[in-house]
Amino acid sequence: MRIGMRTKALGLTVAGMLALSACGGGSGDGGDGGGSSEPLQLGYVLPETGQLAFLGPPQVQATKYAMSEINDAGGVLGKKLPPVVSGDEADTAAVASQSAERVLGEDVDAIIGAAASGMSLAIIDKVTGAQVVQCSGSNTAPTFTGYEDDGYYFRTAPSDAMQGPVLADTIIADGYSNVAIVARADDYGKGLAKATADALESSGATVATQEMYDPKSTNFDAVVQKTVSSDPDAVVLIAFEEGKQVLSGLVESGLTTDEVGIYGADGLRSEELPELVSPKDPSVLDGMKGTAPASSANKDFVKELKGFAPKLKETQFAPQVFDCVNIIALAAEQADSTDPTDFKKEVVGVTREGTECATFKECKGLIKDGKDINYQGKSGPLDFVDDGEPGAASIEVYGFNKKGDLNTISTEQVKAQE
Repeated sequence: MRIGMRTKALGLTVAGMLALSACGGGSGDGGDGGGSSEPLQLGYVLPETGQLAFLGPPQVQATKYAMSEINDAGGVLGKKLPPVVSGDEADTAAVASQSAERVLGEDVDAIIGAAASGMSLAIIDKVTGAQVVQCSGSNTAPTFTGYEDDGYYFRTAPSDAMQGPVLADTIIADGYSNVAIVARADDYGKGLAKATADALESSGATVATQEMYDPKSTNFDAVVQKTVSSDPDAVVLIAFEEGKQVLSGLVESGLTTDEVGIYGADGLRSEELPELVSPKDPSVLDGMKGTAPASSANKDFVKELKGFAPKLKETQFAPQVFDCVNIIALAAEQADSTDPTDFKKEVVGVTREGTECATFKECKGLIKDGKDINYQGKSGPLDFVDDGEPGAASIEVYGFNKKGDLNTISTEQVKAQE
């Protein structure tokens, strides 16, 4: 075990170190930089409660499904993955931080999550400082590009620097040119709002107003009034579950889909949104559109995942999380070590160039044969750039109909700007 390195980063007491040592735990580096022979131990910090709780089940089940596939293929370096160590981010920085400490205390080699960009920012220094790999399947804030993480942080979700232009193009293609943007005042909201506004203005559209709100607020009347007063022909709402209140306010103020274009992003991509906004009339969001990293586009994967977890409803970001688990496992295979200080160096490489492969079993076989691999993810080709994030992405354009049904309208392929 690497108790010295991890407990120093966690700031544990001597008693805590002894307790951690007694619990056994995951991998070690053998003390001389050699590869670890311990099983690869994964943990997660994902939303089991809070405003993003609807994103918890697909990400947790995708993690477990990927682990089951890996174990069915013989595990990593001949050893099956132990049960994942769980932690709740709870949409609260303090809780997420406590969960991360507890999960790290189990001597994990990698943490999946957090789901929200803000929650990852609350734990990233703690996780990477403990020399543990972190991979999120849903962090989209541009903040993470170039973040000082010593090469331990990765994400399979594309930066909003790629999603914003697709959202802007969708709005302009629908004929709108005077757009109000309403967004959460956090890294996710600010990042996507800026990317969307920049793309709109570069295409000749006008940003009528850009209203940022406190996501912990319980009253959005002022935001709604300012948005209505700007007299837009379209409104973009970048929100999580609290967006239902903003949407209800806009509708009550006369900004319905019959009068203006209403657009959302990945935080509002939920089959339950129409009913949450108007329980008696889900058609109130008829015509609303939005963008999100593609999830439902891979119908075969969604079918497989629901076969593994029959009660699962949402699948948002499930492919991206599945890919997180696989690239970590493949990086360990490539490094011939389950020590994160070793396999972090291989994560980017297993996603680009080399021989293409689409499953852990197939990729593992190629690695055994001495070949470089190019893992083709369930969320699409990842082609990681050196920052440890996708250099290309599939962005879904979704929409709601009169019955309140959520449908995929199209899927756009985009590349990161150099």
